[in-house]
Amino acid sequence: MEFEPVIGLEIHVELSTRSKMFCGCRVAFGGEPNTRCCPVCMAHPGALPVANEKAIEYLARIGLALNCSIPGRSIFHRKNYFYPDLPKGYQISQYDQPFAVDGYLDIMAGNEQTTVGIERVHMEEDTAKNIHAGAGGRIAGALYSLIDFNRSGTPLVEIVTRPDIHSPQAARLFLNKLKNLLKYLDVSDCNMEEGSLRCDANVSVRPAGSGELGVKTELKNMNSFKHLEKGLAKEIERQVELLEGGGKVVQQTVHFDFATGEVTPMRSKEFAHDYRYFPEPDLVPVAAGSGFVEKIRAGMPELPGARASRYIQEFGLPAYNAEVLTSSRELSDYFEEALHHFDDARALSNWLMGELLGYLNATGGELADCLVKPRELGGLLEMISSGKISNAVGKDVFAEMCKTGKSAGEIVKSRGLAQISDEAELAAIAGRVIAANPAQVEQFRAGKGKVLGFFVGQVMKETGGRANPQVVNRVLREKLTG
Repeated sequence: MEFEPVIGLEIHVELSTRSKMFCGCRVAFGGEPNTRCCPVCMAHPGALPVANEKAIEYLARIGLALNCSIPGRSIFHRKNYFYPDLPKGYQISQYDQPFAVDGYLDIMAGNEQTTVGIERVHMEEDTAKNIHAGAGGRIAGALYSLIDFNRSGTPLVEIVTRPDIHSPQAARLFLNKLKNLLKYLDVSDCNMEEGSLRCDANVSVRPAGSGELGVKTELKNMNSFKHLEKGLAKEIERQVELLEGGGKVVQQTVHFDFATGEVTPMRSKEFAHDYRYFPEPDLVPVAAGSGFVEKIRAGMPELPGARASRYIQEFGLPAYNAEVLTSSRELSDYFEEALHHFDDARALSNWLMGELLGYLNATGGELADCLVKPRELGGLLEMISSGKISNAVGKDVFAEMCKTGKSAGEIVKSRGLAQISDEAELAAIAGRVIAANPAQVEQFRAGKGKVLGFFVGQVMKETGGRANPQVVNRVLREKLTG
């Protein structure tokens, strides 16, 4: 029997506000443990929460960007469960009246556009951080555990998709596109290594063509795109093998160990009633009226789709170039800044997609760490465009710029790479090349026009690749036909 996977994602996004969700403690990664906490985020008796207005504005941005409806009223609830890193014994979250609902995000899975429904977007608070000593940082087998409350109370947005994803690859594409969108919104740094973006995946399998949903499991805390894709593939494989062997899938939470490639059960899956949700009595409802929503909408930054359309219309870029350039906010911002220093948008986009991204892919580096800044790349392309250096030399210069951080002008001057365009100088070199290769001269004059490339290559060799190709071609033709 052929099986089809059905996947829904729950994505948690830490917001980059200056202070926490319900108190004034600073939000920042790392630091000395338990130095950014107060009676509110440590749940001391009598301490009362106050909602962070900026976090609600960021929440609204996310909801609008995901094409959600924003009801005029949402409320906070207490989600009751006991973990050592949850000092109140409950988490402030939202339950049956979330902030935003019924949205969607389109992705290209293969050659087909797939619409992934967004069930809800709601606000909650992050927990503290458990630090397990020994046993690879996991609680099983740990000698003891410590708790750092610096993260406790950080604004946390949960985005829940509908079960509209049907492959691990599509799940990875969705999460990547969502991360890019969040970066454009400037609401989170989305640093997965630091836990700013975390993903849980609900996954089940069913007979292909069936409309029924199978029993699902939940893969917890996928902290990289590769982790998500490999973990889903392994869990799907496990469920299929179980069903084909006559077994049953049990609804539970599972852990994927990236190092071993193994999936292991953690606990039985909770249901909503297990959390005994009830309205948070210390917080008033969130009233997101039409005036508030329109204010947020008016202040929204230009999103990837709109920016790509502008690149096509304003700069005449091919749709593929526009899509690649807007695939990350960093690359798109780099492109726009470089345009201030070199105004040929198509030539610039080709260099970014070819040389710059090629260098980053080869080195595994990040654009933010690249030593070639937009101004310097613009200067290099201006030298190529004006004929001061050839395109081939430009690529060598770019490679050295990436290694040293020097400007194109510095490198060209120190290595004597300026292009030779003096016609008299090139004519003399061409004359020597022609005189040294009489057999090829005869071939050219016998009608074998492709031999011209041989002569061009010889002139370029003598000049160390610095000869102006257009001038070389003209001079050679004149001498060979004369």
